[in-house]
Amino acid sequence: MRPLSLLACLSPLAMLMPATASAAEVCDIPPRYGLSPLAVNIVQTACNEHRLWFRPFIDRDGRAASLSVTEAEREHLADNGLIAWQRVVGYWRESGTLSPMGDQPGASSCMAPLGTRYTDSDCRAFLIDNPWSAAFISWVMTRAGVPGFTRSPRHIDYIRAAYQNSGPYRMTDPAQDKPAPGDLLCFLRDRRQTLSYSGLVQSLASGGAAHWKSHCEVVIAANVGGDRTLYLVGGNVMNTVAMRKLSLDRSGRIELPPAKASAGDGVDPGCTPGREDECSFNRQDWAALLKLVATTPAALPVVAPDPAGVTAPPLPDAPSTPQIAPQRPAPPPPTTTTR
Repeated sequence: MRPLSLLACLSPLAMLMPATASAAEVCDIPPRYGLSPLAVNIVQTACNEHRLWFRPFIDRDGRAASLSVTEAEREHLADNGLIAWQRVVGYWRESGTLSPMGDQPGASSCMAPLGTRYTDSDCRAFLIDNPWSAAFISWVMTRAGVPGFTRSPRHIDYIRAAYQNSGPYRMTDPAQDKPAPGDLLCFLRDRRQTLSYSGLVQSLASGGAAHWKSHCEVVIAANVGGDRTLYLVGGNVMNTVAMRKLSLDRSGRIELPPAKASAGDGVDPGCTPGREDECSFNRQDWAALLKLVATTPAALPVVAPDPAGVTAPPLPDAPSTPQIAPQRPAPPPPTTTTR
């Protein structure tokens, strides 16, 4: 007896239903009408880097859904030319955030021209030991021509500038304001209790947040086609340049997660097999939404050839879909955390 074919096994109803088209990549959708030229520059710059790293992302449930290449690897990125770890060196160097880190082991090796085995090894160790998410944001702002941005290896420095109404951003409450492309969404990290916007404002007002650990990501899109989803791109997320999806409510505001439970002894055990509700990458203390108020990009600086051989691709003049190498098969996500 011949086995039934797959087509014969389908019900008549299933055979009549149209095939579902695959969802479009949000970074490949042209910018919405009315978006300022500066916001377009910021979005395109961040999206180009996300494509370069093979589009890793965190889904709406806070799960690491895709991961290909990470910060210290010698693997090529999606253009088959740039090396992953050298690209991260470029974020540090081209944003001007490497010099303030000069006293850290390995930083001087990243400043020197690449090429010697010992120098390269020390520099790669620096990339692993030091969070580079703020260097990435500073690099995006530099490449996009954002005027007056406080470039720093610490997110809290430009959060403070936005709180003080200094520069291209203004700090607002993410529970009250709607995020838009070009904005920055930030959370506080490595704290025993959730502070949210009010606690952050109080600490900034008293000068008590000088060196707080934090993290910010670029808003790429919001509520595309009514999907009630916020799309962010950040650096050093799962040790790569990743997209994050967050849920929005009906009004377009972020659905903030509940505060993390604190242990009785004051020590937060965090994500464990018995506390799976604490394991979402999206369950963070989202304390600040930095709204982009500048609209016009500054004249983009002429980027001289990098002595280390780390160069950045040109910023596109108009929305486009670059042709990149096919998506690499992604290995299972490692047990890493957002730094």
